[in-house]
Amino acid sequence: MGRDTVGGGPATGGTAEGGGPQVARPVSVAGKVMAILNAFAQGGVRLTLSEICRRAGLPLATGHRLVGELAGGGFLERVPDGTYRIGTRLWRIGSQAPAVMGLRELALPHMEDLYEATHDNVQLGVLRDGHALIVERLRGRRSVPVLTQVGGMLPLHTTGVGQVLLAYAPPAVREEVLAGELARHAVRTITDPAELRRCVERVRRDGYALTRDEMTLGASSAGVPVRDAAGEVVAALSLVSGTRGADLRRLLPPLLTAARALSRDVAAHWHGHADMFPAGRSAGA
Repeated sequence: MGRDTVGGGPATGGTAEGGGPQVARPVSVAGKVMAILNAFAQGGVRLTLSEICRRAGLPLATGHRLVGELAGGGFLERVPDGTYRIGTRLWRIGSQAPAVMGLRELALPHMEDLYEATHDNVQLGVLRDGHALIVERLRGRRSVPVLTQVGGMLPLHTTGVGQVLLAYAPPAVREEVLAGELARHAVRTITDPAELRRCVERVRRDGYALTRDEMTLGASSAGVPVRDAAGEVVAALSLVSGTRGADLRRLLPPLLTAARALSRDVAAHWHGHADMFPAGRSAGA
């Protein structure tokens, strides 16, 4: 996928810190703040100051000042190792978005039932900016450790939830992912565009995605679509289990049952519309 251009108005080109490709530098203060926050939307739960500045196209001194102010206000949080992550204040504000709140409230009872039936990690994701945005998850004490956190972004090509969202994404979004760099995250990550295209076609044909050791070594997942009243895919529900001895197909019956029940609730009670999740609705292709 191509690098997002960030900025809050007219921007001047510049060379990213560390000799990387040029990134448009935002001019206004608001644009700089938005660029800093958008740095986390490009992937990575924790970022160093230099990574934030590189992604935002900001000089280190400017980034240091603004990141410090954002951390002081609770919008970012500085971890003991010196990296930064999204702060709880920003998360609380973002979690009140109508689309996110509505889906989470409808999904939680079904996710809890699914967890009780399987005792595996349960995740709900939506398509956002070419990634899978995790809007809710349940994790048990005995379930396999995963990197996912609520509000985190996952690549579309590496997980069950991501492959489902990719399969039902608008054609332009699918083609952008297929034409971009498919980064390797684990031993079985799909990095060949032709193989990923076949995978996407299989997901659309079968109605589910299965992955093994593609995002994290030792973790496998199964993902299925969640649909609205018009039959459009608005989210993906997934289970993440340990790879060793895992029979992913045993996860499909309870997962499909939960997704169908959630889809009925979404069709009846969710008042979402196409622009709530940018590029996040299927075009029926």
